[in-house]
Amino acid sequence: MPDALSPSLAPAPRTPSIAVVGAGPRGVGVLERIAANLQELWPSGQPLAVHLIDPHPAGPGRIWRYEQSPLLKLNSMAADVTMFTDESSVIDGPVLPGPSLVDWAAEVRAGRIGIPAGKLDERLRAELEHLQPSSFPTRRLQSLYLRWFHEHALELLGDRVEVHEHRASADAVITAPDGSQLVELDSGEQLRVDLVLYSLGHTGADPEPEHARLIDFASRHELYYLPPAFTADADTRALAPGQQVLVRGFGLAAVDLVVLLTEGRGGSFEREGGRLRYRPSGAEPRIVVGSRRGVPYHSKIGSSLAGAPPAPRFFTPAVAARLEDELDSLDFAADVWPLIAQEMLWGYYRELFTGHPERVSLGWEEFAARFERLDPRAAILAQAGPASSRSEAPGPRPRRATRGHALPELSDGERARVLADAAVLTALIEESVTHEIDRLFLPELDRPLSGAVFDGVDALQSAVREYIERDLELRTLPEHSATLGLFIALLNALFAFADLVASPKWTARSRVEDIHGWWLGYFSFIASGPPAHRLEELLALSEAGVVRFLGGEMTVETDPQNGCFRARSANHGEVVTAAALVDARLPDTSIARSDNALLRVLVESGAALEEIARDAEYAVPTGRLTVRQRDRRVVQGSGDAAERSYAVGPYTNSPFVGAFSRPRTNAVSFRENDRVARALLTRLAGLASDGSDRDPQAEPAGFRDPRPLEFAGQPALAGSEPGDDRR
Repeated sequence: MPDALSPSLAPAPRTPSIAVVGAGPRGVGVLERIAANLQELWPSGQPLAVHLIDPHPAGPGRIWRYEQSPLLKLNSMAADVTMFTDESSVIDGPVLPGPSLVDWAAEVRAGRIGIPAGKLDERLRAELEHLQPSSFPTRRLQSLYLRWFHEHALELLGDRVEVHEHRASADAVITAPDGSQLVELDSGEQLRVDLVLYSLGHTGADPEPEHARLIDFASRHELYYLPPAFTADADTRALAPGQQVLVRGFGLAAVDLVVLLTEGRGGSFEREGGRLRYRPSGAEPRIVVGSRRGVPYHSKIGSSLAGAPPAPRFFTPAVAARLEDELDSLDFAADVWPLIAQEMLWGYYRELFTGHPERVSLGWEEFAARFERLDPRAAILAQAGPASSRSEAPGPRPRRATRGHALPELSDGERARVLADAAVLTALIEESVTHEIDRLFLPELDRPLSGAVFDGVDALQSAVREYIERDLELRTLPEHSATLGLFIALLNALFAFADLVASPKWTARSRVEDIHGWWLGYFSFIASGPPAHRLEELLALSEAGVVRFLGGEMTVETDPQNGCFRARSANHGEVVTAAALVDARLPDTSIARSDNALLRVLVESGAALEEIARDAEYAVPTGRLTVRQRDRRVVQGSGDAAERSYAVGPYTNSPFVGAFSRPRTNAVSFRENDRVARALLTRLAGLASDGSDRDPQAEPAGFRDPRPLEFAGQPALAGSEPGDDRR
């Protein structure tokens, strides 16, 4: 059959080529893995071309671009960020170690790594000079590290590989009659390549119905409304000095927003007598912030372990493997969450008892023996007794109370026993832990304002400030290193869950409502919050009257009669009105509503398929792109894997833990990068050798991947904001 394309596009001998659409950290991470696997998988002497397509510079991409506020920071310490595989990496390709962010900075200071002229302004120069392993680097510094990593990958590729960087967006990808892929750029250029890797990173989304209604209401009444968005991209210039603005959400997006609306508008912080004070510029709006919890995410931990080394006990990789082997179906809330909750308390109290025996009245061996006898679900239900209640004002539970985690469903036959175990656990903690501040109960950790009722917003302020000060104590002072034990226990549980998340046995409901639902927000609230100094700044802003706390179980209504937004909290009866509202969180993942036109076209044309979690009792779209699990090949609308397109990133149903990760943690993102790089090279080598379009890894006719719905159940550990900041 003759080719219907123009003569200029007719097939001709050309260099085998790959287009990487999206050249942020994930895209260049795959590029580095291509370089690492080249010697093993690519024919000697055969040239190769790679096209990197992104309107932003390769390496940092859009999210980590250099051109953004110098005030915005990572929520990870410099020692906890790397783009390189290391001795912990379990991958098929070669491990090629390299510097973490803090090691890279040391090399820059020593003059062994250069920075492009004009990129090091005085602010960045000072940051580089003083960067320590425990420092929280700015996004601009991270941008320089990522650009250097990209250039390092180019050096690894050498002269055999041509890399073309196209500062453009891809509008469409068309399959030509010969199977090659025609990539149309918004610059007017068209590329013919053999394979395409979609590495689109975090994409925005068209407004959900609720947000569309708020946009329409704000437009009709000349109000300001900002739907979920990436904070660095948000236009807040319309917020006038002194104007009251409601902020719904108290996660990282809200923290960044507050930074930009205060210090970003000329305000400054000064320390007086050891306490941080805020000096307003007069350009700030008046910020009223609330959420479901009503408090900010827990700060990063600054203490060190003092006790026995962490030792996972209840949820380990072996336990995870046993669950998959023995159970016919898996439900996260019923089968896994109780074990993780038990592990969290075990890690916390093990560090408290072994590291700070002066703060307890029992030995660890006795506490541990009594703890081990209890039903795992007791760890979720046990809560502080009346004598040690933290509620400022005792009263009924808030009428709209929610939980950031699942509660166990108890049968009639087990209810009395589990509740009795919860009571035993409460008594054990309260009799053996001397100081109330050291007593950890998961319900209070999750919803610290639940049950508290105040006379109004003003009465609430001191209570939230006291909570933040208490959190800073628990997270930074050496005598409270048990919080680090809690964090490590949660992190170890996350790693144990990494392999189990790919199981085909998960119920559809649990996949959506647990793994992709509350679990991400819960983990982020405890383990992925802002640096401690951001919470100290928040205290100073509150004391200066620039920021006010609304409380928990926040709800927002529109008031057409008065032309304003109305906000309430379950912690008081006061209604707060404003002419401005910000939903301070990231957009939910939805490829069908994505603001990336290419992604929508792929789905609408049938070239890609939105994942649907489905079983006999439940079916719902997840908003994610379906990929074949063993090689991340895009699954088409027909259910078959595409011949020549692949996809990685947070918008797919493959595991995701951030584009860069902690050193020496066998990072999943690096395993994913290596997997897809090897798949690309293997496929392309086959095409180059015989010219056929036959997939060497094709399944037999009628075969379907038994694991089509692997879920990205791992929250971001570094370099990525959590997906839901409303909690």
